[in-house]
Amino acid sequence: MAEITAAMVKELRNITDAPMMDCKKVLVEADGDMTKATELLKERGIAKAAKKADRVAAEGLAGFKIADDYSKATVVEINSETDFVAQNEGFKNLVKATTEEIYNTHPADVATLMASPFGAKFADAIAKIGEKIEVRRFTTFTADATTALNGYIHSNNRIAVIIVAQCDSQKTAEGMRATLKQVAMHASAMKPTTLSYKDFDAAYVQSETIGRIEVIKKENEELARLKKTLKNVPQYISMCQLTDAVLAQAEANIKAELAAQGKPEKIWDKIVPGSLARFIDDNTTLDKEQALLDQTYVLNDKLTVAQAIQEAAKALGGTAEITKFVRLEVGEGIEKKVDNFAAEVAAQIG
Repeated sequence: MAEITAAMVKELRNITDAPMMDCKKVLVEADGDMTKATELLKERGIAKAAKKADRVAAEGLAGFKIADDYSKATVVEINSETDFVAQNEGFKNLVKATTEEIYNTHPADVATLMASPFGAKFADAIAKIGEKIEVRRFTTFTADATTALNGYIHSNNRIAVIIVAQCDSQKTAEGMRATLKQVAMHASAMKPTTLSYKDFDAAYVQSETIGRIEVIKKENEELARLKKTLKNVPQYISMCQLTDAVLAQAEANIKAELAAQGKPEKIWDKIVPGSLARFIDDNTTLDKEQALLDQTYVLNDKLTVAQAIQEAAKALGGTAEITKFVRLEVGEGIEKKVDNFAAEVAAQIG
């Protein structure tokens, strides 16, 4: 039996970055054969990776890369089990390398990326780091001469956004890049889930309408108990519900109220537009929360994002319209497992 020295353990650790005790164990099993010990660690690292498949990886980092000429941009989300690992330099380097790989090779999906030679990097990373690590999702957008493209990654490296707008000319496209960067920052903070209210599914809107109205009614019960001003209970929550008939009825109701208040009819045309705008504002809360183009722009609360884009393009002497965007936030939508730490410790020492 070969003598396993501290120097041998250190050498194997330097080669594999595996834990010290694991290095010593496989060296004993391999009777000091460094090559065989390395293979044993690799095999067990892959086996450990497979065992980690049922764990929840809800932490991690976002990756972002944009071309110097703004012709292409990539965002990617890579998950780990803990934030501690997400701050590991090895993990950060993996995120950077993965973003570069996706940016350069345009894989069709995560499965295609993992099936490529690059996918082996993840098995190696899991063996070294000791946690489940996975690519969750990624998107790459490209732009031609009349397409403006820009993006943003938040300082915490957990949120990344790309915005794309179709413009009337190359001049406008180039001039709109700064505005798109600002809109990307807006999207980072305001969390839109879709581009426009036109994208909402009718069943989803109906379900949200019922739920939101009930929430406001319950809040009003508490406000009434406290003798505070009640919140307005909307009839609708999205512009897709405000048909011509609904808007016509709202206008008729406004005029009827003005008549009841004894307001002279000759001044109604000065009051009705503002009142109708308030009706629309009160009844499109879903749009303002979830649809990027319909959100109130954070840099000018008198405009929606769509209006801000139109004004910026007009100032350049052209036209522009946001056609697509992507916003990735690490862990978004993943249900995290709540561990009982005491029970976990007891199970390990029991």
